[in-house]
Amino acid sequence: MSETPHTQGDGGKTSRFAVILISVVLCVYLVLLALGLPQKWTAAQHAHHDVAINQKSEESDATAKEEATLTQNSVDAETEDATAEAETAITVAEEESVEEEALQKEADTESETAVPPLWTATPFAILLLCIAAFPLIPHVEHWWESNRHRFYVAAGLGVAVLAYYAFICDFPIDLHWPAHKVVSPDDGAFAMASATFINAIVGEYISFIVLLFALFSITGGIRISGDLKASPGVNTLILAIGASLASLVGTTGAAMLLIRLLLDTNKERKYKVHTVVFFIFCVCNIGGCLLPIGDPPLFLGYLRGVSFLWTLSLWREWLFVSGILLAIFFVIDKFIFYPKETPLNKALDNAVHQPLRISGLWPNLPCLVGVVLAVMLLDPAQEFLALFNVKTNWYPPMFLREFVQMLMVLLSFLLGSKEIREKNNFNFAPILEVAALFFGIFICMQAPLQILNAKGAQIAETVHQYGSKIKLNEPKEFFWISGSLSSVLDNAPTYVVFFETARAASENELKDAVKEGNIEKQKEIEAILQEGRDQAGVGVPLKLLIAVSLGSVFMGAMTYIGNGPNFMVKAIAEQSGVKMPSFFGYIGYSVCLLLPVLIIMTLVFL
Repeated sequence: MSETPHTQGDGGKTSRFAVILISVVLCVYLVLLALGLPQKWTAAQHAHHDVAINQKSEESDATAKEEATLTQNSVDAETEDATAEAETAITVAEEESVEEEALQKEADTESETAVPPLWTATPFAILLLCIAAFPLIPHVEHWWESNRHRFYVAAGLGVAVLAYYAFICDFPIDLHWPAHKVVSPDDGAFAMASATFINAIVGEYISFIVLLFALFSITGGIRISGDLKASPGVNTLILAIGASLASLVGTTGAAMLLIRLLLDTNKERKYKVHTVVFFIFCVCNIGGCLLPIGDPPLFLGYLRGVSFLWTLSLWREWLFVSGILLAIFFVIDKFIFYPKETPLNKALDNAVHQPLRISGLWPNLPCLVGVVLAVMLLDPAQEFLALFNVKTNWYPPMFLREFVQMLMVLLSFLLGSKEIREKNNFNFAPILEVAALFFGIFICMQAPLQILNAKGAQIAETVHQYGSKIKLNEPKEFFWISGSLSSVLDNAPTYVVFFETARAASENELKDAVKEGNIEKQKEIEAILQEGRDQAGVGVPLKLLIAVSLGSVFMGAMTYIGNGPNFMVKAIAEQSGVKMPSFFGYIGYSVCLLLPVLIIMTLVFL
């Protein structure tokens, strides 16, 4: 997905409009809060959650009692040597087993019909192909640069999906917001379409886009400037700082903060294309894997229940890949490209020197901290301060997290420097592009996600049939398949697809074990899923969750279209006079420099 920077800032008029719009949104939420609606939404969510837990507890107790009764009966039978009774019990059990199998087959048949047909994934595929291909087609690329045109395409495909659920879908669907509810075709076309829309937009899109908007807007008020000596050591240090910042302020935020500093530092050098390429590797992608706010795929996982701090467990892989890439860059820059610089270029670099200067930290740094704390502490699905093992018995009202993030943006605009934003050429075009495209992506994803939830195991088996070495239950294969698609599509929806595939395949494998009566396999799968719940907060095998997280984040760097900041950095560099590689030229860099590192990483960690 490309970002289209503008040479001019968006001006005071647009900033004033943004302040007014944000203020209106905040006032509307305060009114809703006074009416108690967000509190009711949160209460409804937890009431359903408590009912589900109680049901599982009752089922578990009933199963335990039944097993205890069967065990006691078995002991009594052996003690009394009731051979005839045992034979009768076996016969009855066989009859019950046959009856259960028949009921299961009937349930499976009903389940198979209650899944959208495969063609409903077509709008999702078309939208991803548009994102990948339109920027590369000469006759379309300028038309596609308009965010209005992007929204037309995304919204149009989203309407097609809503039309399917409104007029064609003939089975009930689950409404997930604010609490679980089943909506059937008998409720009407509007109810079916609105349930799908609410699941996509209200349930996930709003939280997703508000976080990106907050990070984008606040970092736009911070400026890191200077013309340092463009030595290999200094360039490596800038890349290392960017890779560390990316998880804290997002890959887009870190890229915006540091790309101009990197370009200003290297403006006297002739050979600097490789520096920008490594910047895309390290800052725009690899660096964002440690926190959900670092990269969009991980935030979508957070919205699906992955614990906020779980991604910190990926620090070994992050340090390994980042460290090797930084070492490769330093060696290449020091021994290959820097010696090629002419004495004149080196003299100019040494003569023109401006010290590093950071401006705009107030109030933007406290606002960034506020955004991070809001995401960490104000999740309506978790008890307040639960991360610190503090018992508060209070759950944040729905959308209070987003309210605080927008409040931080408002403070950034009101208290921050307008001059700094103008020097940064700050404008809303990049975030509007993300908002326009993902509006359609979140709606179009609904049908594919339902298909994956119901048929994840079948899809894995189908893929396996194409080659005995391809298995979607192995982390290495999961990493490379999800990562490869993240390279040529967009890594956020690709993460969601394989996250749901991992969950569905594991759950279906558990159901099969229960159906077969394989108690040993059942306990093994249950232990694996419980490990995922205990450590990451979701019933997904940890090894698969790690693989899809790393694949979607790391391999988004393989092409310009793998992650949003990639194209933005390319465009800013070209605007500064750097002749960046073509689409396939960049792939040549990534295949030669990044791909071997990722291969080594999979051999070491996966």
